[in-house]
Amino acid sequence: MNINTIKEFWIKSAAEDLKTAESLFASKRYHHCLFFCHLFIEKLLKALVVKNTKEPSPYGHNLLSFAKLSGIKFSQEQLDYLAEITAFNIEGRYDDYKFSFYKKATREYAMHYLEQSKKFYLWLKKQL
Repeated sequence: MNINTIKEFWIKSAAEDLKTAESLFASKRYHHCLFFCHLFIEKLLKALVVKNTKEPSPYGHNLLSFAKLSGIKFSQEQLDYLAEITAFNIEGRYDDYKFSFYKKATREYAMHYLEQSKKFYLWLKKQL
């Protein structure tokens, strides 16, 4: 695959995961919605890494690492946001974290992060 094909894969996949996050929120699956918020942001960051390094993105799920690799200038507020939602990957994936995450993932909490993630998604797309 060429670099542009890889980048477009990440962009298209991120768009699908955004739709999934919205569907999960609508069906009151808040913890899963938050996991997908992490996922669609991760994929756009990977697209930026590919675009700016001309190399495939490394494996992993740490959003701060991808932000650094992307070469994009992020505000401290954006970096704090990425640090916060990076935890959604772990908390939404592993059973020992899931049960406490279920309690944390209320409708209001999920709505806040879904809205923030959608705004960040649009900002990242402008960087592409």
